[in-house]
Amino acid sequence: MKTDLAKILSVSGHHGLFLYLAQSRTGAIAEALSDKKRTAFDAHSRISTLSDIAIYTSEGEMRLADVFVAMKKAADEGAEVPGTKASPEQIKEFFGKAVPNYDADRFYVSHMKKILEWYDELVKYASLDFVTDEEREKEVEEN
Repeated sequence: MKTDLAKILSVSGHHGLFLYLAQSRTGAIAEALSDKKRTAFDAHSRISTLSDIAIYTSEGEMRLADVFVAMKKAADEGAEVPGTKASPEQIKEFFGKAVPNYDADRFYVSHMKKILEWYDELVKYASLDFVTDEEREKEVEEN
C-alpha cells in the first residue's frame, strides 16, 4: 500500500508521526502511526504534512518524499542509515551520500535527525512507496 505524505502529519510538541483521519469542529483527528492511538488536535496545534516539507539544496528545495527515496537508495547501495543518536559526523556523512548537494548552511544536523526519525517510523509503520501528486488529484476527481 502506498503512503500519502499529504495525510502523514508531524505535530509540534508530539513525538512521532500521525495519520490524518478527519477534521473536527476545533481541529483535526489523527492516529499515531506507531501505536494507532487516536488524538484530537486543536486549531492551535502546529501541524505540518510531510508533503509540505522540503530541505534546502544548492539547486533550491528538495521535497521530503524525494529525500526519503534518496535515503533508501543510499541505504540499498550499502550506506548504513544512522540512528538519531549517531554522531553528527556520521549523520552528515550519510546525508552527503544520500543528498550530496544539500545546503550545509541551512540544513542543520537537528533537521537531519528529525528526518532520520521520520524515515525510521515510515519504514516500520508505513511504506516508502509514495502516492504521487497525479494519483492524489485523480483520487480527488473520483470522489
